[in-house]
Amino acid sequence: MKHDIEPDATSQPARGTAVCLDYEPYSLAPNAQHNLKAFNPKPKNTRAARILIVEDDLDLCLGLQIRLQAHYDTYVSNDAGAGLSMAFTEMPDVIILDIGLPDYDGYFFMQGLSEIPGLAAVPVIVLTARDRFAHEWRCHAAGAKRFFQKPVDERILLAAIEQLIG
Repeated sequence: MKHDIEPDATSQPARGTAVCLDYEPYSLAPNAQHNLKAFNPKPKNTRAARILIVEDDLDLCLGLQIRLQAHYDTYVSNDAGAGLSMAFTEMPDVIILDIGLPDYDGYFFMQGLSEIPGLAAVPVIVLTARDRFAHEWRCHAAGAKRFFQKPVDERILLAAIEQLIG
């Protein structure tokens, strides 16, 4: 790509009358090779996986939804009762669950989930601020497949979701 730049008539006299710049910007170069690999954790099937987030912290909930909706269909509930209802209507592939919810705790949610036909096999990822040593074993006993303490690295969460979706 060539650009000719002519000095302005009102400017100071310059040596030469024209300047020729010969360059090709990297992003426009036809032969440039871009070796960037994008992370695409979408499942192999044509339907995007459904993720239900049951979290009472509205900021964290919004942050999770924004990060996950680029890869999955996301649904949000801010308490256990509404979360069970939404799980029944949406039939999610994975549920991200907080233990400390305003109406019932996450253990009640997992118990209710296990009693609904078709939802007992849905994998649950617990994401909580509660103590790992006191709650991790109890969460696994209640049916959770993964346990993470807040804050969690987005890449670790995405990898866990992909493992559970299969």
